[in-house]
Amino acid sequence: MIRQSNTEKVTALYCRLSHDDELQGDSNSIINQKQILSDYAVKHGLANYRFYVDDGISGTTFDREGFKNMIADVESGEVGTVIVKDMSRFGRDYLKVGYYTEIMFAEYDVHFIAINDGVDSEHGDNDFTPIRNLFNEFYAKDTSRKIRAVWKAKGNAGERIASVPVYGYKKDLLDPKHLIIDEEAAPIVQRIYQMCLSGMGPYQIATTLESEKILCPSYHINNIGMSHRTDLGKNPYGWNTCCIADILERKDYLGHTTNFKYRRKSYKSHKVINIPEEEQVILYNTHEPIITQDVWDAVQKIRASKRRKNKSGETNIFSGIIYCADCGARLFYHHKKDKPGQCHFQCGTYSYHVTKDECSTHYIRESVVNEIVLSELNQIIRTANCDENSLAELLSKNNETASRKQAAKQKKELAAAQKRYDELDRMFNRLYEDNVNGKISDERFAKMSALYESEQAELADTIKNISESLNNDKTEQDNIRRFVSVAKKYTELTELSTEILHDFIQKIVVHAPDKSSGKRVVQLDIYYNFIGKING
Repeated sequence: MIRQSNTEKVTALYCRLSHDDELQGDSNSIINQKQILSDYAVKHGLANYRFYVDDGISGTTFDREGFKNMIADVESGEVGTVIVKDMSRFGRDYLKVGYYTEIMFAEYDVHFIAINDGVDSEHGDNDFTPIRNLFNEFYAKDTSRKIRAVWKAKGNAGERIASVPVYGYKKDLLDPKHLIIDEEAAPIVQRIYQMCLSGMGPYQIATTLESEKILCPSYHINNIGMSHRTDLGKNPYGWNTCCIADILERKDYLGHTTNFKYRRKSYKSHKVINIPEEEQVILYNTHEPIITQDVWDAVQKIRASKRRKNKSGETNIFSGIIYCADCGARLFYHHKKDKPGQCHFQCGTYSYHVTKDECSTHYIRESVVNEIVLSELNQIIRTANCDENSLAELLSKNNETASRKQAAKQKKELAAAQKRYDELDRMFNRLYEDNVNGKISDERFAKMSALYESEQAELADTIKNISESLNNDKTEQDNIRRFVSVAKKYTELTELSTEILHDFIQKIVVHAPDKSSGKRVVQLDIYYNFIGKING
């Protein structure tokens, strides 16, 4: 029996459906729930009813829009009765369901009904209701465990498990498990990487994209039908620094798929936590890349070195790549707004530590660094464009870890080791046959086979070490070709930029000044990407 006072208030008809419930057929559909609840309300004279709906939301969380709206109306005194199809529709968290139905609703004098479970707060406590709530929670926990096991098996088997494609890609209509390039978003991804290379940080990039009214990833993915989120926020152009940083670090743009990047603490907690990189599963070359490996590597190097802004809000192009030769600390940039000729770098240890004897000054003017680097790069670029082979030969001589003579010697050693390894295999087979035929004793067989196995183990190590050494030589040749390829991208440079520096340079090392000649001379060592320092 429903009290007269409650019939005058709003009757809340609450419906919920999770993605897992969708697999159970039409019995739990929102339309079906609405029909059951409205029929019940009309039959019992509750004409002033209002639907509160959460579609596609798990019962383990109570952070649901429809549910929160209903609770807000309960707290404001508008709601007199709450009706659900069954207890599982209300929620699957034993403690929270108990709090709302047994404590909160009682305090606000709300009549609670779960039709199919026979729960009616006007009929007093139902001893079975807490047990039913507990079983509903067990069901949620068991379902979560099974789903995790399925996803884990799929991810480890080489299948991409993310349901929504990363920004820049979309699902292939012919094969939803395969990603294809999104022609609208991919250029934005490439531009974000180029802006980073040009010296812009995530905040500056996000601000630029927002000012140009470029849709942020969540809105764009919804627009192309790859997602159906409702909690998108009010600003469709609301790029943020975390989003930009994530894009700049994703290996997906190299054409790889990364599984198990994130997980939730438990089926009750929807807080996402990062999984350590060593526990992630990377599937290589699963789709077409948007970003080249060289660009991605350059961006990671920039991201790894935080670059400080000066008092004018600008970042010096050498910041993050210039170091002290003695203590290894970065050289900090000292900006002189009124005297640009006096802008300089100085060892961070010397500048910012109380005890100055921890390192020496290592002072060098910005204009000097700029002049030296610009001259060196132009010389490399001219040589690359005029005589590519000459530059490659120079770098090869510079970076060779073993001479050609030593490499030839190693190849001979490798062939001899492999020949002896194969010979021992044959000797062991003959030894085994002699033992089987009774020509040698078991004791003799055991002793000889142990000697053969010991020698083979040593040979296996030798073969591995020589092979790795020879492979390193091949890798160096590849790196030389990559460096020459970078140099050929440019013609004569008139000025330096962050992008140019990170294309060419790994780091710049500044030595303490040498005054032995009567003049102050500072040695500058430039370490280039792929090839290191060029000697001579």
